[in-house]
Amino acid sequence: MEAPTIEPMTAGHWPAVRAIYEQGIATGDATFETAAPGWDAWDAGHLAGHRLVAILGGQVVGWAALAPVSERCAYAGVAEASVYVATAAGGRGVGRALLERLVAGAEAAGIWTVQAGIFPENTASLALHRRCGFRTVGVRERLGKLDGRWRDVVLLERRSPLVA
Repeated sequence: MEAPTIEPMTAGHWPAVRAIYEQGIATGDATFETAAPGWDAWDAGHLAGHRLVAILGGQVVGWAALAPVSERCAYAGVAEASVYVATAAGGRGVGRALLERLVAGAEAAGIWTVQAGIFPENTASLALHRRCGFRTVGVRERLGKLDGRWRDVVLLERRSPLVA
């Protein structure tokens, strides 16, 4: 099985990234978002230098990015991860390649904690994050409504053993 190539995301990747994001939104188990934003809004909410795409067969088949969790200086080393894989590329190691590279880049930049909020029904994402060293911190019960239904969110984090 061919391993994906991981590259920095550029604005030119956005149409493919957005399509993959929309696939995740359509599942109802990936995010509270109900529509993908435009590039400018997405770009403003994510950390430069921590945006990746996975390429297989010349096509973007997944993406990962970090977003700041707070503007407060005490949280400068804490970021939230997003990882999305195209439906057709599931089970091919794309998510793991992306998340491992995202975490390595975070550590190299001095980010000491990467966190993720995942719906409990998204068992594949929970398993991926646990395989990559994330631990469950807790469950945020009835955190928000999606399509009129209260949803829980499992909060996971990975504390870097390298960043002191």
